Amino acid sequence: MDDRIGPALREARIRQKRTLRGVALATGLSASLLSQVETGKSQPSVSTLYTLVSHLGLSLDEVLGLEVAGRRTTTGPGSRPVVLEPGEAGTTIQRAADNPVLDMDNGVRWERLAIDGSRSVEPLLVAYEPGASSSVDGGLMRHPGREHAYLLDGELTLRFESDEHVLRAGDSFSFHSERPHLYVNHTGALARGLWFVVGRTGSGRPRDWLAEPSAELFELLGHPLPATSDER
Repeated sequence: MDDRIGPALREARIRQKRTLRGVALATGLSASLLSQVETGKSQPSVSTLYTLVSHLGLSLDEVLGLEVAGRRTTTGPGSRPVVLEPGEAGTTIQRAADNPVLDMDNGVRWERLAIDGSRSVEPLLVAYEPGASSSVDGGLMRHPGREHAYLLDGELTLRFESDEHVLRAGDSFSFHSERPHLYVNHTGALARGLWFVVGRTGSGRPRDWLAEPSAELFELLGHPLPATSDER
């Protein structure tokens, strides 16, 4: 059991001078569940964790206890991530053994991958055990940002309010995370994938490359930017 999640959530709540009952009412979670999570008696599901960190304005690094005087470090075993100075392009090398890990309720594991110091992107290696789901009760979740993902192994079902998609190894997908959604592993094998959650935290709205294609994107793809209605 990861004993960092509860204390980090409780510290953020107290720092913001919020009561347990107040946060519970604002998020739609029960006060008893929130209390159990804060005291480490219960691990949150993916949906519960997203609800709390989004409501309290926390990054995953803050939940993992990796924010140290504006720099990031790790408490994992083995060699620590090597953070090169800005003169070396701010490159981050993070060893596999040092990936910060969040083990959540119902068989879901997140490993936070290397970042460049920006809060705008949360890169994750995600694993769903057989039968695991992002919500214990099957409820759909939503949060700020956009999810981009690629399934490495296994099979995962992505469910929205009106439809669902069975994703297999090699499939990729992207959608606005404000759209209510749920992940479920209905199979008997582990499902793993790479996730990049863009714009859940940080200042300013991230550029939506798919909804608002730019000249730079079309240039990268080797195509001219289509003419706007005013140019036609």
